[in-house]
Amino acid sequence: MPGRSRITLAGVPLHLIQRGNNRQACFFSTADYQTYLNWLQEYAERYSCAIHAYVLMTNHVHLLITPRTSSVAGDLMRQLGQRYVQYVNRTNGRSGTLWEDRFSSCLAREEEYVPGCDRYIELNPVRAKMVEHPAEYRWSSYRANA
Repeated sequence: MPGRSRITLAGVPLHLIQRGNNRQACFFSTADYQTYLNWLQEYAERYSCAIHAYVLMTNHVHLLITPRTSSVAGDLMRQLGQRYVQYVNRTNGRSGTLWEDRFSSCLAREEEYVPGCDRYIELNPVRAKMVEHPAEYRWSSYRANA
């Protein structure tokens, strides 16, 4: 059965979350994180999506993006997700799914929500007790946004 249609609006920020299947790891090496970020940038440019905040945790990803048109966020996530899964499977000699279901998304229409969502995303590694300060975590947008 196809999933429900997502509500996306051109120019309205979206908080996107992609989780690893069964809470399993999605990133296995420094190269994996860097590869994902490189492709995120490539697809954001291709699909005209502004990236405001991101964090790549070991078993999930948070993004805060604004798509220029209403349909492109799904295209970005589909292309990025498929390409990254193929890369991980090929690199690690594995097969099958990496991601749990489809990504989840939430519109960030309220002006007050966007800065709070940005903080929520960039503080993930602190809440997970991976670092004491978000600047210590290499795989987030904190250093670029601080």
